[in-house]
Amino acid sequence: MSLAELPQLLRPRALEPGDLVVIAALSGPLHPPYAPDLERAVAELEGMGFRVRLAPILEAGRPRWWSAARPDKIAEEFNGLLRDPEVRAIVAHDGGHTVFGYLDLIDFDAVTADPKPILGLSDISLLHLVLYARTGLVGFHTDLATPGLGGHWQRASAARREELRKLYSTLLTSTEPIGALPADPSWECWRAGRAEGPLIGGVINRIVLAQATPFALPLEYFDGAVLFWEELGGQASYVWNYLQIMRHSGILDRISGMVVGVPEAIDGLDSPEGSPTLAELVLDVLGDRDIPVLGNVEVGHAGANLPMPLGIRVALDAQERMLSLLEPAVRPVTGTRPGG
Repeated sequence: MSLAELPQLLRPRALEPGDLVVIAALSGPLHPPYAPDLERAVAELEGMGFRVRLAPILEAGRPRWWSAARPDKIAEEFNGLLRDPEVRAIVAHDGGHTVFGYLDLIDFDAVTADPKPILGLSDISLLHLVLYARTGLVGFHTDLATPGLGGHWQRASAARREELRKLYSTLLTSTEPIGALPADPSWECWRAGRAEGPLIGGVINRIVLAQATPFALPLEYFDGAVLFWEELGGQASYVWNYLQIMRHSGILDRISGMVVGVPEAIDGLDSPEGSPTLAELVLDVLGDRDIPVLGNVEVGHAGANLPMPLGIRVALDAQERMLSLLEPAVRPVTGTRPGG
């Protein structure tokens, strides 16, 4: 596939009850105080009907600097999971700051030969973007295991937890489209309109930084796409500049719509000194680009996440506060092709 071509969507096969799901340290380490959260994440996945195993690096608990291990060691374990036919899905234990260190060590042929769901967000959103660009693999932008399934989920109401379990299970096992994601009253229409296209997104700083590497998504991948993004920490001015970089690169001229996640710990938003709201910041950069923008959606670090599968076509109606998944993220078990 030349980089000027759009990828053929590569869907993993649907998971079945009893399939093996492995939780792996694909970036940051497990800090001992959060071990109970990891145990709760295992219980959540087992409650969905899957067998769960912890990958060796996660179990060993010998971090290097800010990482779970050296990047080459993480890549070695990750590639082993990709090649293991018993492993049917990989869930990242946490995010962090390591994925950039092993992008050039990933076995992309193993992904193509046996595509499987890789779940996570934060630094893991970089994996989703690169694997989508290089192989067409659907990216499962979902909660991480330890801070998400074992953390944010446990602080949600019982009804919300059950709603999330059903959503995630359906995402992984059903070959029928999910349809409309459950809307929250907090969703905000920042610019009215409708759009339909493939989802692309993740942490905004990872989207921008990935575009400065040999693993960048060709601009054609953004044609008609619905861009979703979120951010953790830093300054409001950083977000403004990331959006300006997207403007200069042409991304904002190609997308058909935008979904913005709940901001978390960003300094300089909504302060009494006259700083902008996130909506004002986004619309300032978009200028007169007439695309729908839906804000404050449960995507990112602030709480439990709605699933956002990269590459899957969605319908966005910002005024009606609706976001619908129009395609399944997985293929039938009996399918003869690895994707499509």
